[in-house]
Amino acid sequence: MTEGNFVDYVKIHVTSGKGGKGSAHLRREKYIPKGGPDGGDGGRGGHIILRANSNMWTLYHLKFKRHFKAGHGGAGGKQTSTGADGEDVYIDVPLGTTVKNTDTGETLKELMEHGDELIIARGGKGGRGNSHFKSATRQTPRYAQPGLEGEEGNFTLEMKVLADVGLVGFPNAGKSTLLSVITAAKPKIANYEFTTLKPNLGIVAYRDYQSFVMADIPGIIEGAAEGKGLGHYFLRHIERNSTLLFLIPADADDIRKQYDILLDELRRYNPEMLDKDRLVAISKSDMLDEELKAELKEQLDKDFEGIPYLFFSSVAQQGLTELKDKLWEMLNTDEKI
Repeated sequence: MTEGNFVDYVKIHVTSGKGGKGSAHLRREKYIPKGGPDGGDGGRGGHIILRANSNMWTLYHLKFKRHFKAGHGGAGGKQTSTGADGEDVYIDVPLGTTVKNTDTGETLKELMEHGDELIIARGGKGGRGNSHFKSATRQTPRYAQPGLEGEEGNFTLEMKVLADVGLVGFPNAGKSTLLSVITAAKPKIANYEFTTLKPNLGIVAYRDYQSFVMADIPGIIEGAAEGKGLGHYFLRHIERNSTLLFLIPADADDIRKQYDILLDELRRYNPEMLDKDRLVAISKSDMLDEELKAELKEQLDKDFEGIPYLFFSSVAQQGLTELKDKLWEMLNTDEKI
């Protein structure tokens, strides 16, 4: 998926179908000249329905089509036959899509399971035919109800990436490079900040044909929780990752300080983020010789007491197997690391 095709926020306008009108037909047959009313009900208007689809990863298909209109219900017929229901319109969205009413700001539902459905605009009810209105004193009503109008509204669809592992780090920490090396993803990579402007997803192949999903998310900067830089645009994508992989380059001035800043941004955005499993990965470790690595390890043992960490290098292909093993272990244990 190219960066330009990743769309995670759209607004749509929907109109459900109008209900069909009831029939005011009077039964007239050869030997029954005054058979009475037999008008049928009108069919209901079509619904607008959102449906979760596990085969979709983005809202790109809604980028250029944002207006949806369902079919109208059919009119009732003679012999109390009911009119056809209007055609429903289904809008498929990826798992992890939050639906909000744009006009009221109310959050309606989060579509999390394949096949989950939400009717966001109900079709109008069909009108009743004249057969409903006959009585002892009114035996030939010549009127029927019109169908009710459908609903119209504006809705905001906001997608949060569903991935097992979310990469967390400052810009240019090596997240995109890691994703490109251990998955088949092809993220944009360059030596400047904010190369990644949209989340990239990749499937990490593991032993025995098993796999897990990793997301490279735009880098954090100080103040992201207040919306600085890419701000909330990036942070909301971390909410649904079960494990957070903190990437800090080996040449950082203060590794522990960078970790604390990243953790604080997550805490300020949503304190529940701190309940997720965390692993600190020191990237670009091929720049360190054995003596420097031993010295740094001694310092990190003090700084990250009780917090798992490891060294790796995407470019030199060092420590990647250990990294995948550790992530797999964290994803498949009930105990918090």
